Amino acid sequence: MLSTPLFGVLVLSQSKAFNCPNCPIFGSLIAFRLFYALDLGGTNFRVLRVQLGGKDGGIVSQEFAEVSIPQDLMVGTSDELFDYIAAELSKFVAQEGPEFQLPTGRQRELGFTFSFPVMQSSIDSGTLIKWTKGFSIDDAVGQDVVAELTRALERQGLDMRVSALVNDTVGTLAGGRYSNKDVVAAVILGTGTNAAYVECAHAIPKWHGLLPKSGEMVINMEWGNFRSSHLPLTEYDYCLDAESLNPGEQVFEKIISGMYLGEIVRRVLCRIAEEVSLFGDTVPPKLKVPFVLRTPHMSAMHHDTSSDLKVVGDKLRDILEIPNSSLKERKLVVQLCDIVAARGARLAAAGILGILKKLGRETFKDGENQRTVIALDGGLYEHYAEYSKCLESTIAELLGEKVSESIVIEHSNDGSGIGAALLAASHSQYLGIDEP
Repeated sequence: MLSTPLFGVLVLSQSKAFNCPNCPIFGSLIAFRLFYALDLGGTNFRVLRVQLGGKDGGIVSQEFAEVSIPQDLMVGTSDELFDYIAAELSKFVAQEGPEFQLPTGRQRELGFTFSFPVMQSSIDSGTLIKWTKGFSIDDAVGQDVVAELTRALERQGLDMRVSALVNDTVGTLAGGRYSNKDVVAAVILGTGTNAAYVECAHAIPKWHGLLPKSGEMVINMEWGNFRSSHLPLTEYDYCLDAESLNPGEQVFEKIISGMYLGEIVRRVLCRIAEEVSLFGDTVPPKLKVPFVLRTPHMSAMHHDTSSDLKVVGDKLRDILEIPNSSLKERKLVVQLCDIVAARGARLAAAGILGILKKLGRETFKDGENQRTVIALDGGLYEHYAEYSKCLESTIAELLGEKVSESIVIEHSNDGSGIGAALLAASHSQYLGIDEP
């Protein structure tokens, strides 16, 4: 395993290396073509259609649809999950207008963003190692997820080839690097979390093959699985981990990502209610239900600026069935949200600093006009303003004013899906064939 220093004393493992072709990162792209992407990485998935055109194969247009995954499919069978996904993808294609119809004999091509740990043996195949983020489908573990999706597409009668398999961070990095050469890393902060960065190939001890012509490779860090005695874990974190579907795994993810922040708040509130009767003599029954308080609820309460904290009161009533909370109780809830969010954001910032240190970009070098861009995607970063604000201010705090001026955190909306479509284009079966 490749071990990468993270913020001095922390060490990340289970990293994966991916070939990074000649700049631009994709090699050749086909102009005037349609490519698709399926982005599966949490409780929702996206299907995208990207139209490329022009001499440089630039993005002409893009459209997407977002679909929620029913809870029972997250713990069902592989066929059930992939059949559901393939059916939604088929609906998306069926709604296309005549301008998106391919020439006779041409097969649609798809980039598959699959944001779970896989052992990837080629650009279009990968064996699932384990599930994370609330998924637990036993018969899929050890299977090639591209083959599983392909069979589901065939059952739907959809003629579509999976040209590239990537995870969301690699897709986001590819999409960001495609349009901006200063992008050196990508971070996902959503339901789960991960990071990837561009590394010099000769600095990768685990790589034993031929060096790529570009001299660079992409490292998928799988940093959600990082754990260390230096992490500030509390009794709430230990209990959450022990009761999760994957005890002892994805520890870093469980304290900084969107799936778990609201649950941490619920657990602390429940303890306070038990010990000091925060919401009356009895603990509200709903407060004892795991994951009833989701991170979007937490975010809404954290951002409440009304004088009486009405939003907080409404959430407590509607979600936890606490009808008559006092202003003092509501203020405590906001304070707790702030503490949990700040811890997560500051730890995420420490992880980003670790990448910058590995790349030698954490210091200011005289005479260099260096610009470093981190492509960041994910619903947690995009929608939880207090979290993202704390993340960015912590990076500035850790780097210092002079260095932080050269570091840019760039929101890469739909970056992983677009990157997957572009990588599908660069690995198309029709490369070198004249367009009709």
